[in-house]
Amino acid sequence: MLTIDLTGRRALVTGASGGIGAGIATRLAEAGAEVVAHYRSDAVGAAAVGAHTVHAELDAPDFAPALLAAAGPLDIVVHNAADQHLASLQASDDATWQRMLDTNVRAVAALTRHAAQAWIDRGRPGAVVAICSIEGLQPAPDHGAYAASKAALAMWVRAAAGEYGRHGIRVNAVSPGLIGRPGLGDAWPEGVARWHAAAPLARLGTPTDVANAVAFLASDLAAWITGANLVVDGGVLCRPTW
Repeated sequence: MLTIDLTGRRALVTGASGGIGAGIATRLAEAGAEVVAHYRSDAVGAAAVGAHTVHAELDAPDFAPALLAAAGPLDIVVHNAADQHLASLQASDDATWQRMLDTNVRAVAALTRHAAQAWIDRGRPGAVVAICSIEGLQPAPDHGAYAASKAALAMWVRAAAGEYGRHGIRVNAVSPGLIGRPGLGDAWPEGVARWHAAAPLARLGTPTDVANAVAFLASDLAAWITGANLVVDGGVLCRPTW
């Protein structure tokens, strides 16, 4: 049986302090990786899932060199941190757009650029996995700015895979659907009910569902996969929209 083995590799997971990020960090550690957990505000949550923790404001200019210096030599970078603002396009002002694009797209490109240079310099390639969203493929009401940023991220993944592939660096994406969290059913019962009705597999996703996909793409089992966007949504996108 093939197993995911990341023994001897060091992985940085951004936004690792809770939810999907914590699930990814935990799964990579289970596979043998030494995990560096990035956080913005929840140091305790990050410390619970990472062998090491690093703090950074990803929407700040020129954050990447300091973050990578604190993280140490890496083999895997998982871009999980994201800004999500729920509002109509008419109510989304320039500052909202700038913050979301800075965190969801520019920060990913900057961090990867610096990590890739380190891999090129040492002659040992690494793997990058970006957490996109099915909303980058199919937007939902009041999620327009977020959906646009995730669509941009998905295209960046393809562009980066094409450019960095000659150095042996693989760049892939995972696009989750609705992932359950404590209290979601109480806070948004109609949305959860609609999801259950729409999903062929008839359940919400879990952080582990996303984490398993990330671990696979980061591992040697995916050695000939780059530029891919692995949808993890219980089959929702296979349903007709009309």
